[in-house]
Amino acid sequence: MRTLLVLLCAALLGGTAPLSAQVQGAAPDTVHKNPRFFTRTDALYAGGFVLGTLAMTPLDRTLAEHLQDSTVQANRFFRHSANGVQTLGNPVDYIVSGGLYAVGKVTGNRPMAEAGLHTTEAIFLTDMLTVGVKDLAGRARPLVDVHDPHDFKLGRGFGNDSFQSFPSGHTSSAFAAASAFTAEVGRWHPNLKLPAGIVLYTAASLVGVSRMYNNKHWASDVLGGAALGTFTGWKVVQYNHAHPDNFLDRVFLGAGMAPAGNGGALIYWSLPSH
Repeated sequence: MRTLLVLLCAALLGGTAPLSAQVQGAAPDTVHKNPRFFTRTDALYAGGFVLGTLAMTPLDRTLAEHLQDSTVQANRFFRHSANGVQTLGNPVDYIVSGGLYAVGKVTGNRPMAEAGLHTTEAIFLTDMLTVGVKDLAGRARPLVDVHDPHDFKLGRGFGNDSFQSFPSGHTSSAFAAASAFTAEVGRWHPNLKLPAGIVLYTAASLVGVSRMYNNKHWASDVLGGAALGTFTGWKVVQYNHAHPDNFLDRVFLGAGMAPAGNGGALIYWSLPSH
């Protein structure tokens, strides 16, 4: 589902013609051009995400035991849906975002190339952060003992998948893609940001639920992954557009696709107004 929406949004972004048609700029950036990636305000947001994750922990055992009940697990629809939905995570995210970047780059379509590049960056950074936290937290997955969600041991996750429960990597990746791509769509088609976000975040949430159903993660793992992915995706897009001359944009977008808001002429076909 999430992949299909991304492709749909790509088609809409594809309404942006190559650099030989009518010129029109993107929606102006409203973020302050702070040279730092992480600010004090961001620390407050991050703290809120942490508190939200902690608030979920009392429900970990109850939800895990309910989802592993024999009648729930025997439901063929739930089982097949869970297995299918979780495939929307890696490597599908990288394939779709990388494909958008490649097509946008080849066709000279700045919005598509930006969306693909920045979404890929968000997923990659989220994955690196997720792996680091997983290894250090050393939390046992519910499949080890569904009755003990408090089994943490510092550093135990290194090289041991059974103790890499927190946070959920599939979920963090899915939410990073949803966050970054929704932000990019909103820059070029503000009227599509809400519907795109609803579907993308819903699909990302289903990825997290599927990981709980398959007894791979606790509820707080999923919430923690969702928070990490959402925050990282948002920050990557915010930072890139506040710093259009950043190294990665210069290397991967190139001089032929000048940054928006920095004197670069971008081509844009407006959607019909209704």
